[in-house]
Amino acid sequence: MKVLVTGGAGFIGSHIVDQLLETGHESIVVDNLATGDERFLPKEVPFYRVDIRDEQLFDIVRTERPDAVIHQAAQSSVPFSVDQPLGDADINIHGTIRLLEAARQCGVSKFIYASSAAVYGNPQYLPIDENHPVNPLSPYGISKFTPEYYLRAYQDLYGIPFTILRYANVYGQRQISKGEGAVIAIFLERILKGEPLRIDGDGEQTRDYIHVSDIAAANIAALSRAENQVLNIGTGISTSINELVQLLKKVSNKPISVSYGPDREGDIKHSYFDIDGARRHLMFKPKVSLEEGLIQSLDYLLQNRVLLQRGTAVTEL
Repeated sequence: MKVLVTGGAGFIGSHIVDQLLETGHESIVVDNLATGDERFLPKEVPFYRVDIRDEQLFDIVRTERPDAVIHQAAQSSVPFSVDQPLGDADINIHGTIRLLEAARQCGVSKFIYASSAAVYGNPQYLPIDENHPVNPLSPYGISKFTPEYYLRAYQDLYGIPFTILRYANVYGQRQISKGEGAVIAIFLERILKGEPLRIDGDGEQTRDYIHVSDIAAANIAALSRAENQVLNIGTGISTSINELVQLLKKVSNKPISVSYGPDREGDIKHSYFDIDGARRHLMFKPKVSLEEGLIQSLDYLLQNRVLLQRGTAVTEL
């Protein structure tokens, strides 16, 4: 299958490209490199440095004629969305509609969309399943949820099957220390610099941390499964920030000092997923434990001599 991956030079997208090639698929990448790095891509993968809002996107889709689209390109910063809601909506909503139009015009047979746990807002119950009420607390959460309506409309009107994957907190190799849910990348960066970790609140807030390779595997599975389904992709395991720090101490074998500050305004205290839907419809089972994933992430930074500059991981080659 020929698959167009938007944001394919980024953290998650590049892992999806790797797994597409490993499983015998062909990949094309569109990425504006706002946060991605072309060096993450195998040299044989066709790459277009194009923003999903550009007119050139239609020409690329017409020329390449992909069978499927995996849409990872997005603006993922909550503070940016609060400061610039128009810019956030332009990328995440308008950009997705343009991609859907290109897919419709060129006969794409499957559209996979990366949504977010941010669509749920403050949980009314735990674990969060796909029937949980949607109540986003930020423009980012709104702009990730709104395209879900468009996907349903394009399926009803034009017959384009979709799968919506709502991600928990993704971490792993190639992640940069900005964007939604990047706490592990931030902590690893500070540990390597010998700097203390700062925690907002008491550290008892919990999240569902899933390794990027498992996220990529869910996207690959969705190419042939879970038609017109909305699925949570996480581990189903709740981990507190304090527990995360203890694991980081263990895997890094370094002394880590921690300072605690006031609760961050608007922060959700507890969140983790029910992933029964993904198990049933995708045959999905996360393979990488949090400890193993932290070891892989730290080893990657050390082995690639990553320079931590201006919040972006730049690999020395």
